[in-house]
Amino acid sequence: MAAFQFPGQTAFYSGKVRDVYTIHDHLLVMVASDRISAFDVILPKPIPFKGQVLNQIAAYMLKATNDICPNWLLEVPAPNVSIGKKCIPFKIEMVVRGNLTGHAWRTYSSGKRSLCGVPMPDDMKENDYFPTPIITPSTKAEQGHDEDISAKEIIEKGLATGKEWNILTDYTLKLFARGKELAANRGLILVDTKYEFGKIGDEIYLMDEIHTPDSSRYFYADGFEERQAKGGRQQQLSKEFVREWLIANNFMGKEGQTVPEMNDDWVNTISNRYIELYEKVIGEKFIPQTLSDEETYKRIAASLAKSSKEEKREGENRSIIDNA
Repeated sequence: MAAFQFPGQTAFYSGKVRDVYTIHDHLLVMVASDRISAFDVILPKPIPFKGQVLNQIAAYMLKATNDICPNWLLEVPAPNVSIGKKCIPFKIEMVVRGNLTGHAWRTYSSGKRSLCGVPMPDDMKENDYFPTPIITPSTKAEQGHDEDISAKEIIEKGLATGKEWNILTDYTLKLFARGKELAANRGLILVDTKYEFGKIGDEIYLMDEIHTPDSSRYFYADGFEERQAKGGRQQQLSKEFVREWLIANNFMGKEGQTVPEMNDDWVNTISNRYIELYEKVIGEKFIPQTLSDEETYKRIAASLAKSSKEEKREGENRSIIDNA
């Protein structure tokens, strides 16, 4: 997809997965590409319909959680595009874990019993539930790898105040509880996920995507306890299978390592897994949509024009009230 130029555009940023356009310094147009990243590296081939899957799951989940905290989303004008409020981001990711899996398990199996300053009980097996969900934040790196960080370090480094940290923690645990409830309704376990937050003035907003396969890990609930008791592998829907494939092919994003070749069958397998997760999480058949760049641009421009008119009307109404 080509880069766009919108009326009132004040900035453009191309991230690992998304292209982000800033409009008049207070709106964001976020285009979810079909790029896929793992270990903070963009893999060499795009995954068909991945952007649409991510964008539509995120929109669904943001609407399903907007009673817990305010979020950035205003409109979804195209299958892989969201428009919302620009926030000043906290430079941390709020990673929350319900089970001992992935990075937490790799840390645990190395013999450590603490992650981001949070203690982990002895005698746990891979994929066991934590007694209560734990928050293991990471720094939000603009380049390179995100780094684990403790709550104490976050406050000491001024990445959030003590009061802000308490709000972030409260929102994170409530969002995770809602996410687990939504997943359970679909026969899934939300294992772990991450949330990003920012501020507009003094108010904290939930940003970016939530509960998608790029930001979350899901297990199938059916048979979970039996597999755990027998020490079997859990059936999961997440991007972890991509990471496992990379690890099996001696790639973990470290210097000197080469990304393994991705053949067409493997690319299609990844695409099908993303679509499977969409259908399982949302409970609806996935309808692939492919829009031309021209049609995507038209839809975004129309949405921005509508937002501009609404803002102008709201400003006029505020002026009338102030002068009354």
